[in-house]
Amino acid sequence: MSTPARTSRRSGIRGGEAASGWLFTAPMIILLGMFLVIPVLMALWVSFSDWNGRGSPFAGTVSFVGLDNYSALVGGGGLAEQDFGTALRNNAWYVLLVVPIQTMLSLFLAVLVNRQILRGRGFFRTAFYFPSVTSSVAITVLWLFLFSATGAVNKLLAFVGVNGPNWFNDPSGVLHNILGVFGVTTGPAALTGNSFLGISFWEWLAGPSVAMSAFILMAVFTTSGTFMLLFIAALQNLSGDVVEAAMMDGANGWQRFWRVTLPQLRPTLFTVLTLGLIGAWQVFDQIYTGTQGGPGKTTLTPAYLSYQTAFTNQAWGQGAAIAFILFVIIVVFTLFQRALLAERKVSVRRMRPYLQTPTSGGTK
Repeated sequence: MSTPARTSRRSGIRGGEAASGWLFTAPMIILLGMFLVIPVLMALWVSFSDWNGRGSPFAGTVSFVGLDNYSALVGGGGLAEQDFGTALRNNAWYVLLVVPIQTMLSLFLAVLVNRQILRGRGFFRTAFYFPSVTSSVAITVLWLFLFSATGAVNKLLAFVGVNGPNWFNDPSGVLHNILGVFGVTTGPAALTGNSFLGISFWEWLAGPSVAMSAFILMAVFTTSGTFMLLFIAALQNLSGDVVEAAMMDGANGWQRFWRVTLPQLRPTLFTVLTLGLIGAWQVFDQIYTGTQGGPGKTTLTPAYLSYQTAFTNQAWGQGAAIAFILFVIIVVFTLFQRALLAERKVSVRRMRPYLQTPTSGGTK
């Protein structure tokens, strides 16, 4: 007879806990809705409209234009498509180089400063992390001085007999420059005669410009320290039993790292790659402070192009469309990365030797 009463009392307690949970989270939900969800929905509407930035985007004078803003960027055949293709090319090379280099460097630094035999580990951790907490604007200004034509970098290169370039004023592609050393100054007709987003395939394969390569070095310099801390935290949480078992089995240092340590860092590796990918696709403040897309639009990025299109050219619909295309690109790459780093199920064929139980009593 007491069972229904107990069940009712428990459901009442759970209902009260749920109500308390919603009550405590309501302020944050309201703030996120007001300052995140609503602005995103408004920007989505702007990307489908011809709003010019004056008045309300929901005024009667604002018209719905459908996918016109998106089609002008990906198939319009005009300057908007060419600028968008240029920005994507520049940012794609930026992502392709920054994300792997900063991930490998941060992992190397984490393994290095996590060693017990290293003296002054606290000093090295602070030194490696310090650039990450410095203002990106300040770092960019410093980079402009270091990589100027008469800056410290070129003087260091001259000391070893190398004539350094005029970094932030050189629009030439790094790969094209390398090919030029071997006498290749133009591409085959299959690459120069075909294009994507208004940019020929030969230009897509130009590599990052000399100016963008300086930004790539700056990104690696300023972000590796942050990701180093994530790897250090993961390394310190690993159990030493598996490593000791691998040592007893005769595995050398590289085999222990590659076969034992690195697989256990898979969740942290996914986090580092995801954060690095998002940050690399959203690079803006360095470009705004440094070159503003120059020279020759070779440091133009989709984030800066979105700002320039909306705030400078007053084409708010196209600016919002660029932002949402960039959002889709980031989501697609993140999902692909997640699928690539997902845990793989062990096949039955490989598990069969471990599932078989040895028979006792000999054979008959």
